[in-house]
Amino acid sequence: MKIKTIIMGAAGRDFHVFNTYFRDNELYEVVAFTATQIPNIEGRKYPAILAGKLYPDGIPIYTEDQLPNLIKTHDVRQVVFAYSDISHEDVMHKASTVLAAGADFRLMGPKNTSLKSTKPVISVCAVRTGVGKSQTTRAVCKYFKEKGKKVVAIRHPMPYGDLSKQICQRFATYEDLDLHQCTIEEREEYEPHIDSGIVVYAGVDYEVILREAEKEADVIIWDGGNNDFPFYHTDLSIVLVDPLRPGHELLYHPGETNLKLADLIIINKIDSANAADINTVRENIEKVNPKAQVIEAASPISVEEPEMVKGKRVLVIEDGPTLTHGEMGFGAGFVAAKKFGAGTIVDAKPFAVGSIKETYEKYPHLNTILPAMGYGKEQIKELEQTINSIDCDLVLSGTPIDITRVIKTNKPVIRVKYELQEIGQPDLKSVLAGFLQG
Repeated sequence: MKIKTIIMGAAGRDFHVFNTYFRDNELYEVVAFTATQIPNIEGRKYPAILAGKLYPDGIPIYTEDQLPNLIKTHDVRQVVFAYSDISHEDVMHKASTVLAAGADFRLMGPKNTSLKSTKPVISVCAVRTGVGKSQTTRAVCKYFKEKGKKVVAIRHPMPYGDLSKQICQRFATYEDLDLHQCTIEEREEYEPHIDSGIVVYAGVDYEVILREAEKEADVIIWDGGNNDFPFYHTDLSIVLVDPLRPGHELLYHPGETNLKLADLIIINKIDSANAADINTVRENIEKVNPKAQVIEAASPISVEEPEMVKGKRVLVIEDGPTLTHGEMGFGAGFVAAKKFGAGTIVDAKPFAVGSIKETYEKYPHLNTILPAMGYGKEQIKELEQTINSIDCDLVLSGTPIDITRVIKTNKPVIRVKYELQEIGQPDLKSVLAGFLQG
């Protein structure tokens, strides 16, 4: 008898776990995926073209709240948990739901799910969403590019559209973003690479993606998402921790896994955090991974025309995932508003419409700041409506993209930029130089 299985996910690691372990595996029957965090993915199917010969009709995707009923209806014997940026406590609440319904609860690690590359792989991951992976990845790519190496970034998945068309995606130009109908969340990750002249791959099938990337790369950079651990075996593991959320490095799944796997740990945002919280993070690193090298860094904020901010009524927009399941109350936009003397930060919440309003209801810690939610055309339109209904002098955008490429605003937009700034020794260049020589 095949072991009937459900995979719990959020359109990322769940598909990867299936592709690497369960696809074509005669011992198991995956009867369903469940989905959370990502709007509008439930009610669809994991398509036959990806599911393989054992699933000619594909595999249905349901909302996570249907899980207990699915376990009982299909006599499911095990449930595989496969998504990230969730507290250890919440993981066990979900495990308890599964166990109470009668099934086993399973987590799968790197040996069963990581792929091996023919090229050197460096991973950039974190213990939480919104720590500063993107600017770190850009710094790593820049170093190798300056050394004459061909660098390709492979980004953690965000396949929110037609999965059969997102098996393997390559982004080198803004036209590629339009071609693949990228969401705001996808653009936030891909645009900075394109601006730096770095090709980035993403999609659904990370075996196919890896083999395509290897054709044009000397070095592959795994650009991690949420706080997930890499899909590939890595030769150098870089992990960022956040002293603005001290203790989270030990309290979230699989962020703590990343911390224990790290070869190099970067304590970011030390310019914004207080000394006690920085020390808490240092002590936790020493407790669980004393062999790792540690670098301290800041993320200095800049805007092109700071004089435009001073004294003005400002609407602050921030990276959506950082504020929502990342649980941050503010980001780079808020810091910039304070730094450059904004007169008032206008409260966006009373003007929110549709799914933007629902986002505030789902994440009650959010206040004043507007998360740049845009998981699809309808939500992007609602974000645009929310922005345009707010009476303010300008928009201060803390997202990593030029948001005016996807929405039309009736007020000026000033972008906030931030780069990794290392402090003291060792620094990233010295570590990467050692890697190159090794």
